[in-house]
Amino acid sequence: MINGENVVPPGQNEGVLTAVVADPDGRGGRLQDLRADGTAAGPVRHAADLAGAIGEREAADHPRWVWPATAELYPPLLRAGVRVARCHDLELTEALLSGHAGRWGEPRSVAAARARLHGLPVPPDPPPRAAEPPGFAQAALFEAAGAPAGSVGLDDVREVYADQLARTARTEHPGRFRLLTAAESAGALIGAEMGHTGLPWRADVHDRVLRDLLGPPQPVGPPRRLAELTAEINAAFGTHGLHPDLPAEVVRAFARAGIEVPNTRAWVLQKIDHPAVRPLLEFKELYRIWTAHGWAWCDAWVSEGRFRPEYVPGGVVSGRWATRGGGALQVPKVVRRAVLADPGWTFVVADAGQLEPRVLAAISGDERLADAAAAGDLYAALAADSFDGDRAKAKLALLGAMYGQTGGAAIPALAVLRRRYPTAFEFVEHAARVGEAGGLVRSWLGRTCPPSAGALREAGLDPPEEAEPGGAEGRARGRFTRNFVVQATAAEWALVLLATLRTALEGSKAEMVLFVHDEVVVHCPAEEADRVVAAVHESAAQAGRLLFGNTTVRFPLDVSVVGAYADAK
Repeated sequence: MINGENVVPPGQNEGVLTAVVADPDGRGGRLQDLRADGTAAGPVRHAADLAGAIGEREAADHPRWVWPATAELYPPLLRAGVRVARCHDLELTEALLSGHAGRWGEPRSVAAARARLHGLPVPPDPPPRAAEPPGFAQAALFEAAGAPAGSVGLDDVREVYADQLARTARTEHPGRFRLLTAAESAGALIGAEMGHTGLPWRADVHDRVLRDLLGPPQPVGPPRRLAELTAEINAAFGTHGLHPDLPAEVVRAFARAGIEVPNTRAWVLQKIDHPAVRPLLEFKELYRIWTAHGWAWCDAWVSEGRFRPEYVPGGVVSGRWATRGGGALQVPKVVRRAVLADPGWTFVVADAGQLEPRVLAAISGDERLADAAAAGDLYAALAADSFDGDRAKAKLALLGAMYGQTGGAAIPALAVLRRRYPTAFEFVEHAARVGEAGGLVRSWLGRTCPPSAGALREAGLDPPEEAEPGGAEGRARGRFTRNFVVQATAAEWALVLLATLRTALEGSKAEMVLFVHDEVVVHCPAEEADRVVAAVHESAAQAGRLLFGNTTVRFPLDVSVVGAYADAK
């Protein structure tokens, strides 16, 4: 059976619910036990020390905390040394329910949800907080972000929670949606914990890496290697004063050389025969490292041997995570050499290979594709079954179906896929048709894609003001929805893996320190590595069972035990 309680740590009292809000003074707060339907089950208790009260209650009963927003309440608790096992995040749940109802992107705060319940003017959500530098100490333990402190009361929390329960029960698959909201709330806890713990980071090694790549930092201007490359590029164009970090200048330089280029992206430059291309490509790579993960970045984001980004669970429309500052999800591989385990500790790095094709096999109900997904290498199994052993062609066909690549070499491969795996092929084709017609599609658990204009903008597209559903906008949206149903479900699988792994690691010293799409990094004492590896594999299998029940589809992980993150497979 699939339900939202399956991510509850075993042995804990699943029936205990406690609502909590912070006081205007930023240190105290109010707590109240709730019944399963969200109604009050006891008196309101005021605590002058809210963190202390939550810590005591957590140790005694491990309740599910019902609170407005994990991102606001949990980091102060972590700074006070308090961790909780589970929560219900009202803001994250409201966003999921609004999207499910076709109102993606509407204000999601408790105040907004209550206003909608009573037909009152809906206040906008406050703007996102700016990322705080590591070690930043707030004047008060708890602070409301952008809203008057104390503006949300326990009555509001109870009422909104009860309404969310009722709306969840009215969804097409309530059990799946409960799992989604529970996993989303657990992900918010994990994101805050990872940001608090931090990723081990050696500033001295980072400095050596940068000096090897760029030369020593300069008091003013770019480091030596970038200056040298700038001179080479100018010489190749026969110019002086060209700034290679400005794409418009580079495009004009190529035009003067008789070469028209639409932009300066690497794949465009690689097709050009010109002496400026090689130094330009190197400049682009090194300039990105210098500006995004250089010395200034290290000074701002690394403290006490840890890189502490602020994760934003569900920050992408598909449910994937984002970060607010720090660029934790885009750390270049060469810079990862600075990520070294503490003495006596090691990293367990687990990556889910071929995740999205396996998810397609599970959600489409295509038995033949599911049989192939029972193998360790899904593409090799497909190749042996239907593509005369050509693994590359099998991969091209499956990725083409999921991402809407329908031309060129993909055409004959897709024809084979359509004939041999018709159920899976029709699943993504149907999602594309719904999207092209302006409709909404959902992930397996119920996350809903944005309406057409929002979907295109979030996908990085700029739709025309008035486009027919069958025109360019419709086709682009079809490609978006075709992949959304798979990618959003893959994000759910990864989120449930994180939640189950967090439970499995309880009682150990192991700590999750990084999560990037389909990859999780655990930092643990060397003697606990075998246990962590086993826990990671079991969590992957359990995530598959919780989402898809009894399926033949396997979700294998590539797991490395390394002292340096850069050495992981």
